[in-house]
Amino acid sequence: MNVMESVEVALDTSPENRGYTIHIGQALLTRIDLLLPHLPGKKAAIVTNTTIAPLYLEKLRSALTEQQVETFAIILPDGEQYKNWETLNLIFDALLKHRCERKTPLIALGGGVIGDLTGFAAASYLRGVPFLQIPTTLLAQVDSSVGGKTGINHPLGKNMIGAFYQPRLVLTDSATLTTLPDRELRAGIAEVIKYGLIHDATFFDWLEHHIKQLLARDPETMNYAIRRSCEIKAEIVSLDERESGVRALLNLGHTFGHAIENAMGYGAWLHGEAVAAGTLMAADLSLRLQRITSQDIDRIRRLFENAGLPTQGPDIAPERYLESMQLDKKVQDGAIRFILLDRIGKATLDNSVPAPLLLETLSACIANV
Repeated sequence: MNVMESVEVALDTSPENRGYTIHIGQALLTRIDLLLPHLPGKKAAIVTNTTIAPLYLEKLRSALTEQQVETFAIILPDGEQYKNWETLNLIFDALLKHRCERKTPLIALGGGVIGDLTGFAAASYLRGVPFLQIPTTLLAQVDSSVGGKTGINHPLGKNMIGAFYQPRLVLTDSATLTTLPDRELRAGIAEVIKYGLIHDATFFDWLEHHIKQLLARDPETMNYAIRRSCEIKAEIVSLDERESGVRALLNLGHTFGHAIENAMGYGAWLHGEAVAAGTLMAADLSLRLQRITSQDIDRIRRLFENAGLPTQGPDIAPERYLESMQLDKKVQDGAIRFILLDRIGKATLDNSVPAPLLLETLSACIANV
């Protein structure tokens, strides 16, 4: 039985209520009734990539055409290495060619790269047009499609150029995960584990007992993991839309992880793989600061291992890690702000980590290959 569940992202503290709904379930891609309220001009641009287009583009376009919605597709190259100015300009070129107006929404059909690029284009084109998210990877469904972070990478740092720009709707069809490669599925699970670590110890326990079902793509298990992840992110984003405080906790493992992605070259490590290794680094640093126990570390490492994710960073010189980490968005007054664990289920920010302990963590958590 296909049951749709919904999670509300409340942004009532903003100048205008820009809250929106995340719909989660199987076979939602053709639920055009959910999209129509956000397509007032009966015209939309669908932004996707060369991998997703053959799988889902025609299905979505046909369903929209049946409802007299005119669409055109912008098909981009696939990969983190294309999350840059050149690819962004391909979107602008198409929007101008088709004479898109301020009421013409952009629909992001794809993973995190497509969502970030489309959102940034929507924030910039004509100084802001509506956009909708239809995420097709687990990582995008539980993380990047929710919360309004958009942007592109720079050779010196990941996601350093962008805008906060909220979607009007997130339509999560978990059936799209049936075509997701195993490696990308595991990368998405890294972000799911993150939510348990920062905010919900009970969810972490549940993941320990259900990791095999997640890897097997059991629909009921998958939908629960997506919904709970979105609930946690929605709660945090509603408190801190623009990451001035508590929202930074969502970046557990990302300070180390982004350094891995940057140093290795975008696309060499998947984002979730880098976050997994980075989370173990953050946990190791938390242990050295006597915040968590060695038993906690063992549980965290075991869950990532059972998910088939890396638990050590690549063999990069500690100095290279530090150079990349200094370009992290959370750097404040020249100091790196780390997200650390006080226990499983509770994370905190710390901008006063002693340099010797950080170097010890980097040396201990790098794979010797």
